[in-house]
Amino acid sequence: MVSKVLAYMEKYRMLEEGGTIVAGVSGGADSVCLLFVLLEIRKRLPFHLAVVHVNHGLRQEAAQDAAYVQEICRREQLPFYLVEEDVGAYAKKQGLSLEEAGREVRYRAFYNVLGKEAESGGRIAVAHNSNDRAETMLFHLFRGTGITGLSGILPVNGEIIRPLLCVSRSEIEKWLSHHGIDYCRDVTNEGDDYTRNRIRHHILPYAGEAVSRGAVSHMNETAEQLLGAKDYIERQAAAALKRCASKGEDGFELNLPAFEKEDDYLKEWMVLSCLRQMKAAKDVGSVHVKSVCRLFRREGNGEVHLPSGVTVYKSYEKGMILRKGKPLPDGKGAEVREYRVAKEGEFELPGVGRVSTTVFPYEKSQNIPQKTYTKWLDCDKITKSMVFRTRKQGDFLTVNGGLHHKSLQDYFVNEKVPRKDRDSLYVLAEDSHIIWVPGYRISEYYKVSGATRKILQITINRQDDTGGKGS
Repeated sequence: MVSKVLAYMEKYRMLEEGGTIVAGVSGGADSVCLLFVLLEIRKRLPFHLAVVHVNHGLRQEAAQDAAYVQEICRREQLPFYLVEEDVGAYAKKQGLSLEEAGREVRYRAFYNVLGKEAESGGRIAVAHNSNDRAETMLFHLFRGTGITGLSGILPVNGEIIRPLLCVSRSEIEKWLSHHGIDYCRDVTNEGDDYTRNRIRHHILPYAGEAVSRGAVSHMNETAEQLLGAKDYIERQAAAALKRCASKGEDGFELNLPAFEKEDDYLKEWMVLSCLRQMKAAKDVGSVHVKSVCRLFRREGNGEVHLPSGVTVYKSYEKGMILRKGKPLPDGKGAEVREYRVAKEGEFELPGVGRVSTTVFPYEKSQNIPQKTYTKWLDCDKITKSMVFRTRKQGDFLTVNGGLHHKSLQDYFVNEKVPRKDRDSLYVLAEDSHIIWVPGYRISEYYKVSGATRKILQITINRQDDTGGKGS
């Protein structure tokens, strides 16, 4: 048993010599076995070991379980932490099942102790075994899952390690009996109140008797293979994301033509990878991921709202997976940033560059510069204050010699300006009349004509080398 567990821990790099392990020990067979196996392994590979026992306040005999674990720790000279919490009250307050509440309370206690026992790093050892993994596989399968769920319980998940995942419940009980080690019995595990207990007491035993004696072992072998497949697919998805996506502060932007070249199956993993990196995958299921892929594939623009505060946008050839609340849709509710512009002077436009303006007489022999970020305007037509600002509702441009107006929103759509850029793009405006959209065009109304007497020259010395569409 000890050699088998040590080999499993080495395979998944669960332990470093001189490191710290905080073990969750309830007093039941699995966790007591975990504790004594770790004590044996410590004789071969030194590390610091501490124990946490959580009293959920649900059973009368819970105090006896805590005393039993504490006595083991006293004998073995191990740091012992007793955490007592009314899980029933916590579950009611948080709107959780007792099972969910107990899990939250336990892991919070484990992480708190880990912070006390290890300055950095360290692991939390819990006592799930191969039967637990098989039960979890079936639980996920019945409720609907993919490769990740079918892998069952993971050997390593962040700081959490599961050294006993390679051994069965019967192996654990035989090992404890052979070494004369007693353990506590939790009567709640013997009932069928929880779905997992029903799988444990009825479905898995039937599979072992009527289908195959090695059912649990075979399921764990499959779980290991699926875990390897999952890791491989995740690496491929990460490589594919590098080919077609960029990560920003608010989420991801994808080049959709490049995204569509990837394998259909891999696309879903790419979307899921984005959500995981944004820590937004908790309540996301297959149906959500598929809806994102459909959005990216279909004609036209659109958006999909996901759990965990994420909105996915399609804007022409770009896909965006972003946190909600970012100023994307049509400028509604977006904060407007505004900077006054004098007809003579210089100032810094944050994130854009240095703006300089000057006025001089217009001589018809002069050639109007055809530069993207230097524009000549008819100065006399600008009768009100000019500002560089982000867009507002009601903004418009004059788009032709007939002085017809077009809303700035429609102009952005026609020019395929990405939705994510529209609320951060500065425009030069006189009230709601847009004089210039830097990088795109100036309004027809303000263009130099034969009647122009004075020129307002405005230049942006940009902070980067990116260009735009001249006019």
